Amino acid sequence: MTTAVIVDAIRTPGGKRNGSLSGWHPADLAAETLRALVDRNDLDPALVEDVIMGCVMQAGAQALNIGRNAVLAAGFPESVPATSIDRQCGSSQQAAHFAAQAVMAGVHDVVIAAGVEVMSLVPMGASVSKNVGFPFGPRMEARYAEAGGLVPQGISAEIIADRWDLSREDLDAYGARSQQRAATARDEGRFEREILAVAAKPRDKETGELIRSDATLTADEGIRDTTTADTLANLKPAFKPDGKITAGNSSQITDGASALLVMSEEKAAQLGLTPRARFHSFALAGVDPVTMLTGPIPATQKILDKSGLSMDDIDLVEINEAFASVVLAWEKELHPDMDKVNVNGGAIALGHPLGASGTKLMATLLNELERTGGRYGLQTMCEGGGLANATIIERLG
Repeated sequence: MTTAVIVDAIRTPGGKRNGSLSGWHPADLAAETLRALVDRNDLDPALVEDVIMGCVMQAGAQALNIGRNAVLAAGFPESVPATSIDRQCGSSQQAAHFAAQAVMAGVHDVVIAAGVEVMSLVPMGASVSKNVGFPFGPRMEARYAEAGGLVPQGISAEIIADRWDLSREDLDAYGARSQQRAATARDEGRFEREILAVAAKPRDKETGELIRSDATLTADEGIRDTTTADTLANLKPAFKPDGKITAGNSSQITDGASALLVMSEEKAAQLGLTPRARFHSFALAGVDPVTMLTGPIPATQKILDKSGLSMDDIDLVEINEAFASVVLAWEKELHPDMDKVNVNGGAIALGHPLGASGTKLMATLLNELERTGGRYGLQTMCEGGGLANATIIERLG
């Protein structure tokens, strides 16, 4: 079987809601990462056989195959195809799976996996039409009626906190840890190789008009350096009056894009490019769509079984911080060394630009493996509807 390798990984900084990236058109923002990926590897974009782009809210400015629109906006030849996929929060992690699997199957030699979400412009829920009913049909709703019915993700996060006996103090402590680790990583320059600086294009949130700016965004906007568990304790619950989930222990609404250059090992050698990691193992999992966010638990168990590795063999873990309860429930079941988990912070501090988060986390995982000399990295992510992806990569060199 052909070995699929990662040649490069890149992401924009995370722009906070109505912040410095809110004025970007999603196709243009994604194009920035595509263009930079080929430019910094001196790669003829005509060699790219497919671009697979994750995007969750494929409506408005993100409709009509955002992947293809980004490819054309990047100035790639018209011959370069692209598609857009939606596996909810794991969309671009799934894009990476599809890209690697196409290479491993011998179908393609050069593929870009990518993702984008400008949540300030295309908010969550934008793809749901109120005119034709919600996406859950009567049969699906009836199936889960006895379980209390389908609920929003915030309520799922509350259910998880209760089921795994997680206190508000536990959740806030984790939220503070994410912020503190992200601030340290930023200050130590750990994100420099993966972050693509882009022009700031803020938009007036009241009028929607672009605000003139000559600034460049070079770092994630969501990091709050002074955050402590005590300051988070002052926040009100976000989803129910007596709840534990707050804005401080949940992921941030974020604008961003990311991209991963995937090749066959042979093609990389032919082009004189040095692979940085190889795809080792893949797994998917499904869980009930009410609790919904527990998928990383079985996904991690499945990928460890498939790979023949144990948690002790894993040098670093990136698990998406959709909510602190997701990570802490996963910890209780898998018993990892938490000093290896989200060492540079996560979505609570750095943001969660939905469709872009998968390849964004992959960029961070790859760079941190290189910085620390680790061999195996695990990435996993909960996804709407009760799904999860898991990926293990192996650093090369």
